[in-house]
Order: sequence, then C-alpha cells, then structure tokens
Amino acid sequence: MGEAKRRKAALGDKYGQDTKILPWLPISKSQSEQFVKWSTTGAWLGIGLLVAYWITVRFIGPTFGWWDVN
Repeated sequence: MGEAKRRKAALGDKYGQDTKILPWLPISKSQSEQFVKWSTTGAWLGIGLLVAYWITVRFIGPTFGWWDVN
C-alpha cells in the first residue's frame, strides 16, 4: 500500500480537505498564506506611496512654491 492510500485510510472523510491552523480557529493554512501575500503587497504599496508623497513634498512642492521648505 502506498503512502497516499495509507494517509487516505487514516484520515477518512478529512482526506483532501485543507487543514486548519488551530482546531478552534476557522482559518485554513491556504487562507493564512493568502493573507500574508496580500498584506505584504499592501505594505509595499504603502511604502511606495509614502516615498512618492515624500518626493512630492520635499522636491516637487518647493519648485512650484506649494510648500516653503528651508
């Protein structure tokens, strides 16, 4: 008997279903990986927007006289 068949026999109805992080937490491992992916993307997007804003305030704004930076 192969490993997959042993696993299927041991797990029964739960075979092939996504596993939970914790038994009492209704979040699966794939959902947690997706959350990490989206939060990382959002963090990099926020960093990029912060840099763009900083460049605007620091360099572009004073050029057009929008802000008085000494």
